[in-house]
Amino acid sequence: MLRKTLRERRRSLPPQQRIAAAEALAGRVLALPFLPTSGYVAGYWAIDGEIGLHAVQLRLPAPLIYCLPLLHEDGTLRFAPWRAGDPLVTNRYGIPEPDVTAAGALRAEDMAVLVMPLVGFDADCHRLGMGGGWYDRSLAFRHDRPAPPWLVGAAFAAQRVDALPREAWDVRLDAVCCEDDTLLAHTAG
Repeated sequence: MLRKTLRERRRSLPPQQRIAAAEALAGRVLALPFLPTSGYVAGYWAIDGEIGLHAVQLRLPAPLIYCLPLLHEDGTLRFAPWRAGDPLVTNRYGIPEPDVTAAGALRAEDMAVLVMPLVGFDADCHRLGMGGGWYDRSLAFRHDRPAPPWLVGAAFAAQRVDALPREAWDVRLDAVCCEDDTLLAHTAG
């Protein structure tokens, strides 16, 4: 029920507010204290009312390489460099992804930063995703290992909730950026 409510909340935002929020989000992501000077930055193709990353991609400093996720047959995500105009294919969920083989793409461990979509978030940088577990499976190694890659949730402020239920497999974010705030995870919790 919470997922449905939060998805409806983000979808109901007017276009002008969405565009302004995406621009403000880019400034916050690019100002993160741990943003590297080089390496791979994973983003996503916004669907279902998710906040767009087009401004992040366009403003990313040149030594950073923007990547999009691909579904891999093992139930995890892989990532491939992508620029506007590069070929895309549609995956089984109808989401565009780079037209490369997932077997030859990069793993989550190869990323310097992963900027990921979410349905909801709380002040402790816990993320509620779509429920498929793709990111949690792909990032399970972070349970035993600190960053990098740095994990950043991207959202509209309207997606914030007081607290989220947590499961053992949930991977906590290092930060959440939205149009009016940047939350950094505390080391405890």
